[in-house]
Amino acid sequence: MPYPDQLLTDDEHVVRHLHPHWLTLVAPVVVFLGTVGAGAFLLAVVPVGGAQPWLRLVIGVAGVVLLAWFVLVPFLRWKTTHYVITTDRVLIRTGVLRHVGRDIPLQRINDVAFEQSLFDRIIGAGTLQVESAGETGQTVLRNIPHSDDVQQLINRLVEEDSRRTAGYGHSDGPPDGDDTRTRRLR
Repeated sequence: MPYPDQLLTDDEHVVRHLHPHWLTLVAPVVVFLGTVGAGAFLLAVVPVGGAQPWLRLVIGVAGVVLLAWFVLVPFLRWKTTHYVITTDRVLIRTGVLRHVGRDIPLQRINDVAFEQSLFDRIIGAGTLQVESAGETGQTVLRNIPHSDDVQQLINRLVEEDSRRTAGYGHSDGPPDGDDTRTRRLR
């Protein structure tokens, strides 16, 4: 699903829209399979008698509560966490019931670093640390898919943005006739 255009400025374009790595959903899937399996087993072995409907109701309610807390909530958290990289800024949106947003303009980004453990390298995930000039300083984004590629992308966008704001446009340097290296040599 593309990021809503109404949240972007007129000349801003989405370069990459990410959710946390799919690995964050492995534990909820295991819990789902275990809860459904255990619940089905317990429902099948409930002894026949007057308490059977009540025991089945308790097992069913406990199963639904476990599924809601340990499966539905993590899935919704994953689905509603957005890391959007645009031509002008990095947008971070999280939250299911309470929405939290953070925008980091490319001009304010000082440094972008990534960190990957051996396991992260195997699955293709990692942690990004975006350092910006401002009150909050460093923002840590965990479980980013292909964090090394995303770090390079943000660095490239920051460089392109600094050229664009300096009046160079999207070229690799100053416009013709304005080569500062030549002026220094004269």
